Amino acid sequence: MSTEDGGVVGFDVEIVESWIAAETRVEPPCRWRRLEGGHSNLTYELTDAAGEQYVIRRPPQGKLLPKAHDMLREYRIIAALHPVGVPVAEPIGFCDDRDVCERHFYVMGKVGGEALYTAEQTAPRLTPTARAGVGESFMSVLAHLHSIDPSEVGLDDLGRHDGYIARQLRTWYGSWTASAEAAEYDDARVHDLYERLVAEIPEQGPARVVHGDYGVHNVMVDESGVVVAVLDWEIGTLGDPLADFAYALNAWAEPSDGPTAAATAPTALPGFSSREDLIGYYADRTGADLSNLGYYRAFNSFKTACIVHGVYARYKLGMKSTDGIDMPGLFDRILTTIDLAGQHLDG
Repeated sequence: MSTEDGGVVGFDVEIVESWIAAETRVEPPCRWRRLEGGHSNLTYELTDAAGEQYVIRRPPQGKLLPKAHDMLREYRIIAALHPVGVPVAEPIGFCDDRDVCERHFYVMGKVGGEALYTAEQTAPRLTPTARAGVGESFMSVLAHLHSIDPSEVGLDDLGRHDGYIARQLRTWYGSWTASAEAAEYDDARVHDLYERLVAEIPEQGPARVVHGDYGVHNVMVDESGVVVAVLDWEIGTLGDPLADFAYALNAWAEPSDGPTAAATAPTALPGFSSREDLIGYYADRTGADLSNLGYYRAFNSFKTACIVHGVYARYKLGMKSTDGIDMPGLFDRILTTIDLAGQHLDG
């Protein structure tokens, strides 16, 4: 074993490599390299004795919330979706033996491409021609995911089949009300939005696997603009596919979103598809009725406002260091997403 960062955190390499040798096709000893990102999960690239590359992933150290960092959930989903053509990493092996590791972990194939995080990172990597293809590929993958009957891939029990929007609204409105005192901010518009959103919930069609955080930060894109893998499935569940689509649409920035988006968001670079293009791609591939799209976009903006409000509250309580954090910018994002929710609902 060798490492490129001086040591491996969270794994006893000798014990884990013994399990890997016995249970998978990976050939230890491996070179371990820490990968950043992935919601604080401990993630390493493994290069085995044959020169093949894999990824090993486990929850972070320390006390965890009961449903947080669910590696088994992730592994179940990629194991179900990989054989039916959804671009996910190949599942190699899952371990829940505490004699091997203090937390469960899994090994998957290494995929190519890069996630798109910033305009600065993306601009030199993707030509305007490649950028033009990202949106169509991005929506084709989502449309394919939403076309799959969960019962046919062994995911029928991944979540409840009905009431997705109502449950989400209760959860995030509860987060808002619980955080208001610590955040030192409440907003009557949020309470009004909640009442309207509850009253106007569209009828949900057949439940489908929803990613929950489908954006260009969670997909790997090759140099030609093709999505080669979707990552981070730990909050994947069964739900309303139009909510999943609208989330992706809201997260896709355009130059018209303002100078901040134009300067920093990868999809605001020249050549990328517009949100209207994405709507067309998704509609063409699914035949979905998008007449209630404004509602779903409002729902996601409301949800984002509640999430950011909760984060802001935790900073105000001192639960996280505010060093380097733009607190006024975070607060402005709360206000902006509340405004957007109202606009989408009224639009």
